[in-house]
Parts: sequence; C-alpha cells; structure tokens
Amino acid sequence: MLKDDKILTIVGQNESILKEKGSQFIAQCFSVKDDKSADKLIEDIKKKYYNASHHCYAYRLINDVFKYSDDGEPNGTAGLRILNAIDHFQLLNVLVVVIRYFGGTKLGVGPLGKVYYNSAIGVLEKSVKIEKYFYYKIFVDVDFKQISSIHHIINNSEVKILNTKYADNVTFELVVKINDVNSFKTKIIDELKGDLIINVDKNIILL
Repeated sequence: MLKDDKILTIVGQNESILKEKGSQFIAQCFSVKDDKSADKLIEDIKKKYYNASHHCYAYRLINDVFKYSDDGEPNGTAGLRILNAIDHFQLLNVLVVVIRYFGGTKLGVGPLGKVYYNSAIGVLEKSVKIEKYFYYKIFVDVDFKQISSIHHIINNSEVKILNTKYADNVTFELVVKINDVNSFKTKIIDELKGDLIINVDKNIILL
C-alpha cells in the first residue's frame, strides 16, 4: 500500500569499502525498479565476485516489498542489518549488497552485525538521493479548436505530455501526479465546458 505520493530513492549506483580485522566488506547500492531487476543484479554480483565468502543483501521497494539474505553469515547479522540501514534513510526502490572476503578472524555476532550495518550506511550516505513522484497516465481527447486551451491548462499545471496523436480529434497522453488527478480533471472539464473525453490509466508510473 502506498503511504504517500512520492518516495525517496537514490540515483544510479555507488560503492564503498570497509576493512575490519583482515576481512574486506565491499558495499554496493543500486537504484532498482522491481524485484526482478534487484534479483538479476544480485545474481550478476555473485558471478562477478564468485570467490567472495558471502554476498549479503537487502532491498526495499514500493508497496512494502522487501527481501534480505545473510548468505551464510550468522542469522540476523547481515541482511536485516543492511535493511535497517536502508530504512534509516527511509529509502525505497534501493538494493544494497555487501560482499565479504573473509580475512581469517571471526568478529563475533555483535561486531559483525555492526560492520554490515556500517558498510551499508557508508555507501548510502555517499549516494545522491532524490524524490520521485507517483503518476497516473491520462488520455484527453479534444477537438482541434481546443488545442490552445488544453495547452494553456497543461502549462499552468504540474503535468507532463508524453505524446500527442492527431486524427479526427487530438488525443493528449499525459502524466499527472496521483494526488492531482481529480483537481486536474475538474479544471480541464470546466475550461473546455465538458466537451472532451478523459480516460485515466491507474497503473502507477514513477518519475
């Protein structure tokens, strides 16, 4: 369930390295759009760092989707701590993987959990964070003589034009923030005196 009309996420990917008692922890974070893209990245990282001791990870997506793994580390010391770091920044659509090369010295459950948490915190701290909004796609079908009017409304609203199709009428394919849909529909109907067709596609788009 969406709790807001926007999320805080990161741009692209980043990496940081932490060393503790001979072990090396390579933390990598990625912007992801869904569980399939996150799982594919995890699979690719495991192949690239095939000789690492552990590939621990966590991700949290929109709609309360999340997943984490200790990948052989003691239960609760890695995946959940990485997820805690993501939640510390209140981030969504973010994957963090911490690759460990074991250095021969066991750290103990408490210190190990702290290292995984600090590794994830470190890489997220240095990442650029941005807000992204939820949009619905709206199709507005109008007569040619109404083109200037609809452009005036769009230019004075937080609305983006994706496409314009010309046939017997003109169809504008727009994206509108989910919380602005009703007010935008009211505005455009009042301006054009109801002489139009509006269809709303409620598949969420994140921009």
